[in-house]
Amino acid sequence: MNSNSESRPMPYEDLLYAVEDGVATITLNRPTRMNALTQRMEVDLHRAFDDADADRAAKVIILTGAGAAFCAGYDMEPAPDGRNALDPTGKPLAQFIEFWQRHDGSRVGKWAHMWKLGKPIIAAVNGWAMGGGFWYQLAADITIASDNAVFAQPEVRHVSNSSYLFTALCGWKAANRWALTGDHFDAREAYRIGMVNEVVPHEKLMDEVRTLARRIALVPEPSLRLNKAIAMQGMQAAGVHAGLLLEGTFSTLAHASHNEHREKLLDAQLKDGMKTFLQLRDGPFKPEPMGPHSKPR
Repeated sequence: MNSNSESRPMPYEDLLYAVEDGVATITLNRPTRMNALTQRMEVDLHRAFDDADADRAAKVIILTGAGAAFCAGYDMEPAPDGRNALDPTGKPLAQFIEFWQRHDGSRVGKWAHMWKLGKPIIAAVNGWAMGGGFWYQLAADITIASDNAVFAQPEVRHVSNSSYLFTALCGWKAANRWALTGDHFDAREAYRIGMVNEVVPHEKLMDEVRTLARRIALVPEPSLRLNKAIAMQGMQAAGVHAGLLLEGTFSTLAHASHNEHREKLLDAQLKDGMKTFLQLRDGPFKPEPMGPHSKPR
């Protein structure tokens, strides 16, 4: 590396952090789990955002994933008692609802945290962007997608929620088409509806993103910081923040609305594992309209 480059280990469990030529790259690093987010990993991710924001060697932040996925969403592996967080079995109803209110109510703070950073975040979507991963690329200041990228919110199929960010960015017609089905869609459709800035060949993704990041890094720091604030804080003042607060309430209702359909899915997961859960949940929706699972097997 040259004198303007630096790479150093950071105390993160499932993230990689490196700085080169004024660009901090944060890589979600659980490739065997498609970079599914754990609670610890998400805390570390926001700590990494703060570290990059404070890092005088960096002016731009890239967020990407290791392996075949950007991020497959929140990890749904069962707790030590074998139960999924969606399962209210053995919990007082008030405790179950409290958990989801705290969890879902905190999400607006996560997006606001990203928008308050003085440095722009470019999401380099290298593959699957599902659930929470879908939301993180929505919340990024700029999103560049590989032509291999696949987007979806399939969690709506087990009684969960979309994000108002999707509606705010792409309009309610596009958001309803994809959020009400949980269907997969490809990078070309993401570009068509205005969700991503650009689609590039998969093998050129990181080169293209780094080229853009270095170009942004040529702009003086005060101009970057203040013009990002005009866009992202202005958007919140114009009403997006209020929409996200309302989302937290409806998200809590969605997650607390445990019914027979979800009970059947969670029972299958408990007895036969996550693969069976996903087959039972997503099987009726096959073939997907787009993406690698768009044809029946």
